[in-house]
Amino acid sequence: MKLVWLRNDLRLADNPALRHACAGDEPVAALFIISPTQWRQHKMAPIRQRFMLAQVDVLGRELAALGIPLHLLRVETFAEVPAALADLCREQGVTQLYANQAIEIDEQRRDHAVSAALVEQGVGCHWLNGCCVLPPGRVLTGSGEMFKVFTPFSRAWLKALDEEGFVIHRAPAPRGEPLPWQPLVERAWVDEALGELTADPRWPVGEVEALRRLNIFLEQAVLDYGETRDFPAIAGTSVLSPYLAAGIISPRQCVAALQQRLGYRPQSKAQPGFVWLNELVWREFYRHLLVLIPTLSMNRPFKPETADLPWSWDPDAFAAWCEGRTGYPIVDAAMRCLNTTGWMHNRLRMIVASFLTKDLHIHWRLGEDYFMSRLIDGDLAANNGGWQWAAGTGADAAPYFRVFNPTTQGQRFDPQGEFIRTWVTELADIPAAYVHQPHDWLRLKGRQDYPAPMVDHAVARVRAIEMFRSLEK
Repeated sequence: MKLVWLRNDLRLADNPALRHACAGDEPVAALFIISPTQWRQHKMAPIRQRFMLAQVDVLGRELAALGIPLHLLRVETFAEVPAALADLCREQGVTQLYANQAIEIDEQRRDHAVSAALVEQGVGCHWLNGCCVLPPGRVLTGSGEMFKVFTPFSRAWLKALDEEGFVIHRAPAPRGEPLPWQPLVERAWVDEALGELTADPRWPVGEVEALRRLNIFLEQAVLDYGETRDFPAIAGTSVLSPYLAAGIISPRQCVAALQQRLGYRPQSKAQPGFVWLNELVWREFYRHLLVLIPTLSMNRPFKPETADLPWSWDPDAFAAWCEGRTGYPIVDAAMRCLNTTGWMHNRLRMIVASFLTKDLHIHWRLGEDYFMSRLIDGDLAANNGGWQWAAGTGADAAPYFRVFNPTTQGQRFDPQGEFIRTWVTELADIPAAYVHQPHDWLRLKGRQDYPAPMVDHAVARVRAIEMFRSLEK
């Protein structure tokens, strides 16, 4: 028997591990491992756990309809996985294991241990690329090294894609009579581990839903994406990140659909669709970096010298940021949106990350962990890459003295305050002219229901620049 181990690739279509396992006539089974303790240690958000397991439920039913059983194992930590998987393979008569490669260091170590354990009992292990359009190690500099700077990586990635192309794997055909599937909500041990399993109504699961969102975006918004993507009150983004993070849709499917929609694959900013494609390339870049620099998975900065920055760990200031009580409306609106929905617009992620690190001077690791603990699309590579970019410790060619002004960012990207008034209810009735600097208006009204600014941005900016300049001495 062949066994497909599903992880962050919860789909039938374009799943290399599943496709290769289903080649030939040998029986195939699938596996998903639930690791509640490990997930908590990795700060996985409860909403992401529920989203992922809701998709497992859908996928289990779809696999059963194809005659492929999906086994569920509860294994608390990665350290216990090799023995548990070896036992399952022995019980089920598994001769070959198929899985798509992991890029995070803990997951890689787990997979290496699994390979060692299974090889001892004669089980062959096959690791495939299911998480990137082009696998880490494929996009190289002229000297044969992996890139550390995005712009040349992007050029080389586009060139490699033209030279190599890619294949979209079809979903497997039925392999036998349909099998029964017991919903996860009926399995007491799953419910006990993770609590309520129903998916959030904002985020329906399923490959059909992911493709629906992709097609709507490509039909309605991709051509204007470069102009609308930074405005959180406008539906100008694909909102596919939760589906990509869980592997309900693949990046290859996204690139292929874009090319089909346009009739070509955009190669430069002058071509419609390129800006969105470049966001997918950023996703690839951060995943490749995680493989190149494993210490990024270990709370270490991309730029080693920045490890000595005198970051603050002020718990009260951090709590105010987390709860949306900073006194800067765009920051507070973004954080309250995150806490309620489990998602945040990308421009807002940059604004709040800059505020935490450059205005409050709080260590980016606290913000990175908090995002992971709340985001439905929490992904180590993208989250770490974004936080280090904002903090000035990451793979970014811009100088460290780039500091976002939260007031002008709000004025530029939420000019009428629509997003702010949606999430900061204290400001729901404030005129647009005052929404980004509401404190004088509130005082005139005799109101004290919205906090004063935590810091003076101009002063905080100078302090942030001094922090980085001190490293040069």
